[in-house]
Amino acid sequence: MSTVRRSARELRPVEIPAGDFLLRPFTPADEPGVAVAMTDPDILRWTAGSAVLGLPADQRARGWLQPRLEGWSMGHAMFAVTDTASGELLGSVTLRDVHRVPDQAVAAYWITPAARGRRLAARALDAASRWAFTPSEGGGAGLHRLSLDHALVNKGSCRVATTAGYQLEGTMRDYYVEVTGRRHDSHLHARLATDRVPRIAAPGTQAE
Repeated sequence: MSTVRRSARELRPVEIPAGDFLLRPFTPADEPGVAVAMTDPDILRWTAGSAVLGLPADQRARGWLQPRLEGWSMGHAMFAVTDTASGELLGSVTLRDVHRVPDQAVAAYWITPAARGRRLAARALDAASRWAFTPSEGGGAGLHRLSLDHALVNKGSCRVATTAGYQLEGTMRDYYVEVTGRRHDSHLHARLATDRVPRIAAPGTQAE
């Protein structure tokens, strides 16, 4: 009996409504919002990437956005996090290398400074994760394991990961390297399709 293996390049862009925010594919119209995000020191330090940091400041938004416009065709689920009412860009959640390792992907995220304090990063990561774990016949990616890592000194990212149900699995020594060459130990987190689903309430509301 032959086994049919999923292709890492068969991702159909989707939108995920999630109450006060929406996950959707990036568009060229997001460049002004990305430009604002690319002025935040924490986003630049931890998530922008060395290729973007190597560009002049006025080119960083386009340099960051262009791969996200093409990402779905390359096997990466790249979501803009936007305000449901206004359409304002609030952040990004990426699940990269979908099925590159069978049934797995790697998560990353950032939220603009103006949108912080609403548990938005954790809620958006959770929404993307639920979609990822949904079987393909149900419109999801049919994954079993999602992992992510962050430098130990990036404590905010650790809070996001654990709140979104990503259990701490260990510490990777000298794993993260800043563009300056400085190395950091990193936490490895992961969430499985079989793990308990977290209940994350926005501030001022109660989890169901």
